[in-house]
Amino acid sequence: MLKACLNGARTRAEHPAVPITPAELAADAARCAGLGADAVHVHPRDADGRESLHPSVIAAALEAIRAARPGLPVGVSTGAWIEPEPAARVAAVRAWTALPDFASVNAHEPGAEAVAQALCERGVMVEAGLWTLDAVAAYARWRVPAGRILIECMAEDPAVALADAAAMLTALPPSAPGGPQVLLHAEGPATWSVLTEAVRRGLHSRVGLEDTLSLPDGSTTPDNAALVTAALAAGAR
Repeated sequence: MLKACLNGARTRAEHPAVPITPAELAADAARCAGLGADAVHVHPRDADGRESLHPSVIAAALEAIRAARPGLPVGVSTGAWIEPEPAARVAAVRAWTALPDFASVNAHEPGAEAVAQALCERGVMVEAGLWTLDAVAAYARWRVPAGRILIECMAEDPAVALADAAAMLTALPPSAPGGPQVLLHAEGPATWSVLTEAVRRGLHSRVGLEDTLSLPDGSTTPDNAALVTAALAAGAR
C-alpha cells in the first residue's frame, strides 16, 4: 500500500500547494488516488487553519474527500499537539459524527492507549505510530489491537533513519498471521531512503507534503501528485 499524506502540520508558507480546506483536500486526494495512491492521510483544519479533532471539522474533510473519490480509505491524526489533553482527545473521538477509515495514535503520547480504545469502540482502525524504541515497548504493553503499525523514522540523517528503522522493526512484538500491517516511512531528508527501504522489505509506505517538500533528485516538488508519482516509480505500493 502507498498512502498519500497530504498536509500534516504544514502551512502555505512552507509550500503553496499544501491543501488546507476540505475542498482542497478532496481535490488532492482524488488526484493522488487517480495516480495510484491506495489511501490518504489528512490533518483537517478549522476555519482559522488550525488542526482540529472537532466533529464538524473532521466530518467536513471526510465528506468532501468521499464525495470526490468514493471508496478511497481516509485516515486522520489524533496527535497530542492537536489536543494536548488525553481526555479531550478521547471525548472528541467519541463525538465524531463521521468516522475515518483509520486514525493514527502515537504510542509515546500520554493517554495513547485510551485514545486507541475509543477508536476501536467506534469501529475505526488504529494505526499505532512508533517513533522510538521506547514507543515500541509502550505499544507492546497495549491491550488494544492495532490494525496497522507505523514505523516512523524522525531522524533527518538517512543513515540514522535507516538504522532506527531496522532497530524498531527488530523490536516489534511478534504477531500471528493476519496481524497488524507494517508501514515504514520517514520525514525530511530521509524520506526517500526510507521509502526505498520499505520497498526492499516489502512493507507499506507513504509520501506527501506532510513528510517532504522534495523529489528524489532534491528538487522542490510542485505538489502531492508529483510525490506520489515519484514514489510509485520507485516501486512503492
